Amino acid sequence: MSQHNIVGSEAFNRTPPLMIRQVRTGTMRRRRARAVLIFAAGAGATAIGGVIALAAMMGQGLPV
Repeated sequence: MSQHNIVGSEAFNRTPPLMIRQVRTGTMRRRRARAVLIFAAGAGATAIGGVIALAAMMGQGLPV
C-alpha cells in the first residue's frame, strides 16, 4: 500500500469544522444545459444538411 503524507491537512486542525450552509447550484446546471443545447443544435444542423444532400442527389435525375 502507498503511504500518504497528510501532515498539516485539515484532518489535524484543532479548529471546529466549518459547515457550508448554502451552495450556489445553478452554475453547473446552466453549463450542462448549454452543452446539451449546443449538441442538439449541431445534431439538428447535421440532419438538415443530410436531408438537403440527399435531396440534391435524388433530384439530379428529375426534370425541372
